[in-house]
Formats: sequence, structure tokens, C-alpha cells
Amino acid sequence: MPTLLSSGRPLALALAALAASAPPAAQTSYGYDGGSAGSVMTQAGPVVVQALVDGDLDHPWGMAFLPDGRLLVTERPGRLRILGTDGELSGAVEGTPTVFAQGQGGLLDVALDPDFAENDLVYLSYARPGPEGSAATALGRGRLVTGGADGEARLDGFEVLFTQEPYVTGPNHFGSRIAFSPDGHVFLTTGERFQFDPAQDLSNHLGTVVRLNRDGSVPDDNPFVGDPDAEPEVWSYGHRNVESAAIDPETGDLWIAEMGPLGGDELNRPEPGRNYGWPVVSWGINYDGTAIPDPPTRPDFADAATHWSPVISPSGMAFYTGRVFPEWTGSAFIGSLSREGVVRVRLDGGAVAEEEVVPLGARVRDVEQGPDGYLYLLTDQDDGDLWRLAPLEAEDE
Repeated sequence: MPTLLSSGRPLALALAALAASAPPAAQTSYGYDGGSAGSVMTQAGPVVVQALVDGDLDHPWGMAFLPDGRLLVTERPGRLRILGTDGELSGAVEGTPTVFAQGQGGLLDVALDPDFAENDLVYLSYARPGPEGSAATALGRGRLVTGGADGEARLDGFEVLFTQEPYVTGPNHFGSRIAFSPDGHVFLTTGERFQFDPAQDLSNHLGTVVRLNRDGSVPDDNPFVGDPDAEPEVWSYGHRNVESAAIDPETGDLWIAEMGPLGGDELNRPEPGRNYGWPVVSWGINYDGTAIPDPPTRPDFADAATHWSPVISPSGMAFYTGRVFPEWTGSAFIGSLSREGVVRVRLDGGAVAEEEVVPLGARVRDVEQGPDGYLYLLTDQDDGDLWRLAPLEAEDE
């Protein structure tokens, strides 16, 4: 857990003062009861970690805010749940797909259609069960229906839009983040399913970022459309396992963070048709200790904007655009499983200009900015939490 900063008055009084002084745009719609997981010092000053859901989520993986302030949360075993603005957590939403809930597989990311206010469409990524115990990363969507006479929520007409080819046995490396581009397309990140070499083979989707129209069809301007030796959905390839993705609101570019082997996690800006080198090159080494050539030895491959050794084990990403933390505006926040916190990265012209690790004492699976301007985090445990980061005003001397 985060270390609680010492204070000359009770933390509850400090939180009350914070709530009273916060600008109207920073007010949250949640009924926060004063509980806290602790606080931590950051480059933006002291930050309090507020526990909104305490231990009631089973390996939560993704989240998305509804326009009315409620929050959709996926649980890896296969449940989609809704956190109400009153702090109440729903049961499982009906109509979600059957998932391969083994190892790293299950129900993974969730995202709202950019036109959700008109069409109520919710996108889910997940490990889709295949023949003989195999599985593949998949993307689908359904129409969210809430507020019925029975009070239950459901997804109507769920349809599969994309399934990674081929199905593979094994429980690892599904990738699975969803991001919508400003031009109306949807990106889905994948993993190479711990198969290594197929990430260099364009005739499959292993280790790729795919780009689709929102109905699952292939955009005419995808880089490999018309290539008989390539899957047309592929946007970029040569990736290992990509569990972080977000669109930079300033540029409209997609950014991803992907897991390396033993060392060598990477931050990349995937460009159409580019090969990012895995497993031919890497900034890490193999688990058995054998060396992998560094990326500069192969200038034909795209190299990372930055890389991490020791690893951060990135999962989830969000660019911060709120007013609650003005010092962080424009920074990308990446959940870190192995560093047990979040990594803040400020970009400048496609390069990393500043980096900060915020230690929180728990495996952070996803990061989102709420409509109130706060940062929300999911912790990866069978008794997982939903946390909110809020500034704690410095104590008067």
C-alpha cells in the first residue's frame, strides 16, 4: 500500500478541506466516504489515494466511464460490472461473450463507441475460446441497455468483429487494449501468444496492432491491403505483448507500451506498416539468459521512443487532460504491474522529455482519467480495488 504522509491534523480534515477548495470542474460524482489507501509524494506535490472500491473486484482489467458518470469495469474471469455514482457495484451485466479465462486470458478491455450517446455501443476485447483448448484475442460490441423494470443491465446483440488468427493453445500474451482514433477507426493491440517468431510473419495477426472500421471491416488505407501475403487488418507488427494503448489528444497519434522479455519494455508510436523487431531484436534478453541483439543493430526495424530495464510491466495508459493536476497536463500515465504504481511520461515531438514513477504498492492494471479530472486506477488482484488519485493540499506551516 502507499505510504501515508505524516500530517499535523487528521487526514479526513485535509480531505474535507480539499473537497471544499476544489474547482467545480474537479468535483467528483462519486459518494466518497473518507476511506483512504494512503498518500504519496509526486513531482506535482502530495497525492492522496482514495479507495472507491475496496477488494470487491476479481482481477479487474479495463474500465470506461459512461456519460452519466457511472463506470464500466471488466473482471478477467468474465464479468462486466457497473459502479454507480452512489458507489454501489452491480452484479454481472448479461450478454457478454464466453471467454477463455485461463492465465492472462479472460474478459479484458472495455471502451465506448465515440458515438455512444447516440448508439449505446460498448466494445469488449477478450480471449475467445477456440477448438481443442485454444484461444485468440477478439473484439466485439453490443448495445448497453440499463434502467429496465428489473433494474438489471445487459448487452444486446453482442457481435464478434475481429478474431486474431490463428487460434493458439496456451494462456499467455493476449495484448488486448482498445483505442479509437480521431478519424473514426478502432485500434486493437494483441500479443504474439508467447510464440516468438510468428510476430515477424504478416500472414497471421500474432504480435500486431490491428486497425479496423468500427463495424469490424478493414479500412481501405490500411498498409497491407492488397498484399496477398499479409493480413489486411495489420497496422504494425513485430510486437511482443501490448497491454497499454492510448491516443495522444494533441496529435491524434496512437501510443503503446509493450512488455519485453527479461528487461526491455518499450514505449512505441506505431506507424503504419512498420516492423518493431520482436523477437529478432530487443532491449532485453531471453528468460534463459541468452542475448538478443539490440535494436540499433537492425536499423530496418522501428526502435522504441524509450525502453525500461528493469521492466515496468506496462498495462493500461491514459493521457491526462484535466485541470485537477495542472502540472501533469499532457502527460501519459502508464499502469505498472512490476513497479507497483504508475509511470508518468511527458512527450515532446515524439520523444520522451520527462519521466516519473509514482509508487503505490500495488499492481496497477489500468489507468483512466475520469470526467471529473481525477485519475482512476484498477489494481490487479483477486480482491482488486478501484482507486482515485487526488491532490492533497500542503499543510500550512
